[in-house]
Amino acid sequence: MIDTLLLGLAACRPDQIQTLLQFKNEFDSRGCNGSEYFKGVRCDNTTGAVTKLHLPSGCLNGILKPNSSLFGLHQLCSLDLSHNNFTSSSLPSGFGNLNRLVVLSLSSNGFIGQVPSSISNLSFLTDLNISHNELIGSFPHVWNLTKLSFLDLSHNHFSGTIPSSLLSMPFLSYLELSENYFTGSVEVPNSTSSSRLETLYLGHNHFDGQILEAVSKFITLKYLDLSFLNISYPIDLNLFSSLESLLNIDLSGTSISPVSLRSYLHFPLTMERLVLSDCDISEFPSFLKTLKNLELIDISHNKIKGKVPEWFWTLPHLIVVRLADNSLYGFEGSAEVLVNSSVQILSLASNQFKGPFPNPPRFINLLNARNNSFTGNIPLSTCNRSSFTLLILSYNNFTGPIPQCLSNFKIVKLRKNNLEGSIPDMFYVGASIQTLDFGYNQLTGKLPRSLLNCSFLQFLSVDNNIIKDTFPFWLKALPTLQVLTLSSNKFYGPISSSDQGHLVFPELRILDISHNNFGGSFPASYFVNWKALSLKMNEDGSIYMVYNKEAYKNVYYIYEDVIDLQNKGLFMEQTKVLTSYGAIDFSGNRFVGKIPESIGLLKALIALNLSNNAFTGHIPLSLENLTELESLDLSRNKLSGTIPNGLGSLSFLAYINVSHNQLKGEIPQGTQITGQSKSSFEGNAGLCGLPLEQSCFRSSVPAIQPKQKDLEEEEDKGEVLNWKAVAMGYGPGVLFGLAIAKLIASYKPEWLVKIIGAEKRKHR
Repeated sequence: MIDTLLLGLAACRPDQIQTLLQFKNEFDSRGCNGSEYFKGVRCDNTTGAVTKLHLPSGCLNGILKPNSSLFGLHQLCSLDLSHNNFTSSSLPSGFGNLNRLVVLSLSSNGFIGQVPSSISNLSFLTDLNISHNELIGSFPHVWNLTKLSFLDLSHNHFSGTIPSSLLSMPFLSYLELSENYFTGSVEVPNSTSSSRLETLYLGHNHFDGQILEAVSKFITLKYLDLSFLNISYPIDLNLFSSLESLLNIDLSGTSISPVSLRSYLHFPLTMERLVLSDCDISEFPSFLKTLKNLELIDISHNKIKGKVPEWFWTLPHLIVVRLADNSLYGFEGSAEVLVNSSVQILSLASNQFKGPFPNPPRFINLLNARNNSFTGNIPLSTCNRSSFTLLILSYNNFTGPIPQCLSNFKIVKLRKNNLEGSIPDMFYVGASIQTLDFGYNQLTGKLPRSLLNCSFLQFLSVDNNIIKDTFPFWLKALPTLQVLTLSSNKFYGPISSSDQGHLVFPELRILDISHNNFGGSFPASYFVNWKALSLKMNEDGSIYMVYNKEAYKNVYYIYEDVIDLQNKGLFMEQTKVLTSYGAIDFSGNRFVGKIPESIGLLKALIALNLSNNAFTGHIPLSLENLTELESLDLSRNKLSGTIPNGLGSLSFLAYINVSHNQLKGEIPQGTQITGQSKSSFEGNAGLCGLPLEQSCFRSSVPAIQPKQKDLEEEEDKGEVLNWKAVAMGYGPGVLFGLAIAKLIASYKPEWLVKIIGAEKRKHR
């Protein structure tokens, strides 16, 4: 083991290795093994001293103490501790003792407090990155660091003004201060001719408008971010005409003067990426036709009306186009106007486009045209685009059949159109499809059995169609399926069958089969093998279900699923789907028999809806184990007995409805239950106590006797023991949970493009 740990460390002195091991042992280092820890270590061949220490992400967890052995490595030249977890640690002043450092990267570590003044002792430092922490205070003391070329303070809580000497630093080429609380302007040196500044990111601060004129003096700039600076007046784009080397500029959130959008604007012809999102623009910028090198244009979230001009699609290098959230209603030119365009990523979402959709660009990779009024068939030419991976056409008026080529895609969203016919049985072995959403159409027939070939499928939604089929037991073979919504169709038959064995959906988190014709009863152990759904919030380490991919030169598209839930008695939009969120809705079917006690295994359950069935027996005592439960609807069944007292102790339970059953006895008292509407308990002649007006102490009330209630609970506990024994029989790791909420229908995608400067460096 020691030989493995010391592999490649032959040049290191024993005392240096001992110090490294001591530093590692100061933390919880289960995030990396010994060999990983030492991969980023280099020692001087002559002195044997450690000169480089680059730790892998997630390697160390704990407090970085002021007396850490790290600060005994005095010969360090390059230190990268980024993406570890030093949460609640202040930046120790000991970093100032490592005075041979040339590169220091401490980003994304959770550091708090102020930057120690001792950092100014690092006179050899060329690269300093302390971004993405929780640091506060005024601008750090860096102006003595005359060799500094790279400085990133972004995504912290720094405030105050920028020191006048900062932009006079002779070697500074990269400066990122975005996402802080800096104010004022920037004092420009008397001469900027010797400046080496190429990258300047100041976005999301509170600078005043004078900073724009100051920035325009730095003619060496190539990458510039001035987004969301809270400037109160429209700016003139001619301010930037002197920046002849400018390649990338982001002015999002800044009002642009309409006059400066005309064709006679002298904008840098070198421009490759231009972001004018949320800039109060009302007409299509005609000056764009002069920018022949343009690769990315983002003019989304504006007020642009009319048609997209035909010349726009002839820009020879255009790759990424974002026109979403405007009032555009058409395209100049023929149906072939897009075909010869070089565009690969196109967002037209949330406009007023109407009529047939034009044939997509020849090299299209991603297309989002949701929330418009397109009509006619989905163009057959979509099947002839070999690089097409993501197609979002939800919330339009498309008609006709679903194209036969969807196996080639990764994400397909056709929700809320008027598509007809059956879902094509077209999915070949190894298909890369991850998301299929056909909800709210007029689809008929059966679910295609070739879906079994889609081993990467995570989301499948066919709700609100006219599909007539039995429950798709066969989908349990899909190893990554997380969301399945079949609601409001004509599905029928049981969802539990001895022929099928135990139902096992290894990753399923959301299941909505409401408003169909399913029926039958459930064995007590029905939910035993629902593994992923047993995980509580964030127990699996991830947070949201997100599809994130680099699409083109540091341009990422991020796809997030949005679902509409009936939760707590209301229709609600959930804008992000938690990976640990569980939702089950069996309402509006014909289920009979007892509710399985194994429902209590589903500890991630947020909302459970079993209403409008014919369930009998008692409310399961195991529901008391669902400590994350927020919404519970058991109304309109034939449940008897008492309401378990433990439900009153579920601290997150904000909504409960047990109306129209055959329940009796006193309603459990507690803030979560007594605060409910009395309509949630009506239709149970034997119930009494708040919030009902019927008191349990009147002689006319058939309140349950204590001995009788104890007997019922003992009976239920026996059943609980039985299903626990069954669960244990499947071995460790099977007691996992699911949560079910009313997934009502609008499982909508949000598509975002995150623009990152081509030369933006987080680590060097």
